[in-house]
Amino acid sequence: MKNPKINTSARDNRRYFLVDCDDEKKIEEAILKYIGILGMAKSSYVFVEKKGNYIIGSCVREKLNDVLASLAFSQLKVKIVSGTIKRLNKKLKNKI
Repeated sequence: MKNPKINTSARDNRRYFLVDCDDEKKIEEAILKYIGILGMAKSSYVFVEKKGNYIIGSCVREKLNDVLASLAFSQLKVKIVSGTIKRLNKKLKNKI
């Protein structure tokens, strides 16, 4: 049986960000420390992939500012924020 397609209005609007960090646990700890368990659940943070010394993560658009603030408080630098992974990779090639 074929899986039914999800309507675009039912999907999450996610934003992808590139963090200058080599350990994904540091990012999760920073988010938990500053916005808590409930904040992390609402932001739906997901580790996407690791590229060298950078980590790509994603969260829901509405909670992006909270996630970025928690990373800034933990001295983790966010290099790029984008709406798609493809565009993030293009920006990454241009910056680095």
